[in-house]
Amino acid sequence: MAGPVQHAQMRASNLALVLRAIADAGTITRVQTATATGLTKSSISGLVTDLVTAGLVEETEAVPGRAGDRGRPSAMIALHRGGAAGLGLELNVDYLAALMVDLGGTVRYRHVVTRDNRGRPPVEVLEELGRLAQEAVTAAAEQGLTLAGACVAVPGAADGTTISRAPNLGWADVPVELPLPRTAYGLAIENEANLAALGELWFGAQVPRDFVHVSGEIGIGAGIVVDGELFRGAHARAGELGHVVVDPAGPPCSCGGRGCLERLAGLDAILAAAGVDSRGELERRCAAGEPTALGAVADAGRLVGVALSSATNLLDPDAVVLGGVFAALAPWLAPAVADSLAAHAVGPELLVSSLGADAAVRGAAGSVIRRVIDDPATFLSAQG
Repeated sequence: MAGPVQHAQMRASNLALVLRAIADAGTITRVQTATATGLTKSSISGLVTDLVTAGLVEETEAVPGRAGDRGRPSAMIALHRGGAAGLGLELNVDYLAALMVDLGGTVRYRHVVTRDNRGRPPVEVLEELGRLAQEAVTAAAEQGLTLAGACVAVPGAADGTTISRAPNLGWADVPVELPLPRTAYGLAIENEANLAALGELWFGAQVPRDFVHVSGEIGIGAGIVVDGELFRGAHARAGELGHVVVDPAGPPCSCGGRGCLERLAGLDAILAAAGVDSRGELERRCAAGEPTALGAVADAGRLVGVALSSATNLLDPDAVVLGGVFAALAPWLAPAVADSLAAHAVGPELLVSSLGADAAVRGAAGSVIRRVIDDPATFLSAQG
């Protein structure tokens, strides 16, 4: 039994090696793929054929004038954008979202529903998320895409497919079951701040390989990327920026502490300080130069900067990226964050997310695509 197992593992590893080379290059010939991977040309031929058959890559007609092996015109290989797709879902305090990307990272479907989920029974929220998921699955089928898997971004911690704790929703130990078809990689659950950081890394504007992404919503979370990889911490709790204490005598928090950053600088706190009911109204008043709204946003920015100064002094990232609501409020929030960082830390570059509120759901969908590229053998096996 040892021989066949080793052969299967080697084939799986080589499939991943070839698919990664194709993904990194954009377009590449078989000869160039052999050079990039160190595999023999005969091995490349079989592996590429398997990937083409599975719909993960496509091969164009030979291009005249482009010399290949022994001087023959070479066909070009690229990811098949009409093949596999990843479904990202997000369950947050005040909205639900579904977004699908193809193998090349292009968004093929997006639907966001604004809804205050606090106080709603978990089963009701998950049923609505399930309907969004089913609509996305239908959209995938209509576009001829093969759904490879799904990932749900949640505002808290997850254990397998269970939301172990989501303080701002008041949830604990809630299993997540969604009406999804059987797929190669199944369903995964991940913290939304971590996925937002990965979304920024994979799909956002140019960011360095070491940065802290701050997701500002009703809660505040941070995703930490070190050398291009997500840092989770020993117990997968790294990045709980919203529960950094900025005022020990401050208001009580859902985590059990007092004076946490998200109680003083999260969206609810900013809206209350500005005397408005919605983010849209807050942005309109800030754009109009209304002093109370501008003051509320600036005060929040200063507190975010204080909390970030401890994180940046400890981690020494190249940049801090403001995401979520903080990206939308950046024209008025970022100067206060920058001033506070400069006063307390050796300042990293302060950037604004190009993905905004979509960062986490894009990261969720992208995490499925990364699994396809890193482990195409599983996808091939699921295709029969």
